[in-house]
Amino acid sequence: MNIDSRQLAHDLAAGRAFALIDVRTPVEHAEIRISGSYSMPLDRLDPEEVKSVSGAGDGCVLICLSGKRAEEARRRLEAAGVANLRVLEGGVTAWNQAGLPVEKSPRRVLPLIRQVQLILGLLAMTGSILALTVHPNLAIIPAVLGGGLAIAGATGWCGLAMLLSKMPWNRVDGACSGVRSCSIG
Repeated sequence: MNIDSRQLAHDLAAGRAFALIDVRTPVEHAEIRISGSYSMPLDRLDPEEVKSVSGAGDGCVLICLSGKRAEEARRRLEAAGVANLRVLEGGVTAWNQAGLPVEKSPRRVLPLIRQVQLILGLLAMTGSILALTVHPNLAIIPAVLGGGLAIAGATGWCGLAMLLSKMPWNRVDGACSGVRSCSIG
């Protein structure tokens, strides 16, 4: 089941007790987040932690940037027996575009998605130039990059983003491995 941004904001304002679980990487969560959301990255998703966070409340709303990773999290959690899950339609992007309040980091690092775009763009351009000037077989470079982008678009999983999120400039102080070691917010 999905919930749109305005409905979620209305329900929260009315006192509904949803646990907001953000399944993006810690650096993405630090960049921009919905106030009160827990950071529980998809690659470290723990059904027992989700159950403990939702407690006796109204269930969990799963959040990511656009909704794809949250859908994947919902599938995994439901397969593990977690009930009463919703996905925020359009993710943090839709929430922010609706003019609803977000918290943003004062950090001055390029957002993770822009880092990915910059690296892939430079590699694709370099591969194309090399294929035109050095050897045609080097066209494999932009072809592989295009395939990776297609997979990322179809699945919401991007290996380069995962790798970049672990780089020293993208580390978030106090980033957690699970909800128990995180504070809300």
